[in-house]
Amino acid sequence: MNTVWYGNNIPDDSELRLVGEVKGKRVMELGLPPTQPNSIVMAQSGARVIAVDNSAERIATARRAAETAGVKVEFHEAGLSDLGFERSGTLDLVLCVERLTGVDDIDRLLRQVHRVLKPEAAFVAVLEHPAAAMFDDDEPVARRRYGADTGLTIGDVCMSLQRSNFALDVLYELMPKNKPRAIVPCTLALRARKLGN
Repeated sequence: MNTVWYGNNIPDDSELRLVGEVKGKRVMELGLPPTQPNSIVMAQSGARVIAVDNSAERIATARRAAETAGVKVEFHEAGLSDLGFERSGTLDLVLCVERLTGVDDIDRLLRQVHRVLKPEAAFVAVLEHPAAAMFDDDEPVARRRYGADTGLTIGDVCMSLQRSNFALDVLYELMPKNKPRAIVPCTLALRARKLGN
């Protein structure tokens, strides 16, 4: 893997270009995904990387993977909203893949992300599309209300970004590549830019 991964059966950053070039930038991966961490890929691309996760086991696994890859990643075991260890206005990018829906207080997380980013820097988030959570596998009948399973709707995410002083830059609703007859998108991918200081 030589590009940022956003999930199985959807395009990666070589197609979506949400993250782009990271060489020489200070970046944070907020929550470690189940596959090889994106922090390792970004470090291999020349970024100075911090990875944050609340699981000691995921941190240990990622640390071993970084050592095997021969790259330096600064790991912090902390809640995703607990970024007090990082100074304000120091990061060029924060990336959060498949972990945003598990956060209890998305507004708090976004305030912390806003604080650590430089002005105009990007927050990239990829999560299960709220509409996909309404269905079971390939069944064509919705089993749950929109937003009931994840606790988030697209409107909730957009309003939280706006309240936290972010401007939505790009939003993708991605259909799964392996299910050409899918009824709804499986993934929501977005990039938002920090406004102000």
